[in-house]
Amino acid sequence: MQTPARTGTANASRLAGLALLLVGLAYPFVVYVGLEQLSPRLFALLLGALWLARLCSGKQTPLSNTVAATALLFCLLLGLADEPALLRWYPVLISLALLGLFAGSLYSGMPIIERLARLSEPELPPAAVRYTRQVTWVWVGYFIVNAGIASALALWAPLSWWTLYTGLIAYLLMGLLFAGEWLIRQRVRNVT
Repeated sequence: MQTPARTGTANASRLAGLALLLVGLAYPFVVYVGLEQLSPRLFALLLGALWLARLCSGKQTPLSNTVAATALLFCLLLGLADEPALLRWYPVLISLALLGLFAGSLYSGMPIIERLARLSEPELPPAAVRYTRQVTWVWVGYFIVNAGIASALALWAPLSWWTLYTGLIAYLLMGLLFAGEWLIRQRVRNVT
């Protein structure tokens, strides 16, 4: 049975995680609309507060601590520099963090996709385990390409292009990858 303190910590962790997810989804549009009215320091303060709340709440893993510390360093740099161009690098940072998470899982322990698959099917057959490893590699490739495109747009494209890609196209591509993987998984499942 969880104590009230543990329940409160778990709820705080979930709330901070949800807030970071929502901010991450809205971030490109907030930058696009708010860049003229809000200083990069304010962005850094708000984003940093969310990451700090996430870091201080609940049970953390070394990887989640590393991601949060990296995001906090980014916020510190953004706050000190107060440079609007740095705002465009946050999606690159998140892609690189996810790349590290997925790639790291291939070399230490169980790949991320296998962990997710085992939530609904704890006893995976060997063919499914191989398949989940391959899918994890596909996600690694996606995050490499996504970080590359977001970097190029941050460096050379107009803000509107950067916003369109990081706020819409990247998520559509991610959705297509999820859907395509789901369709292939159904076919693989029916063959085995």
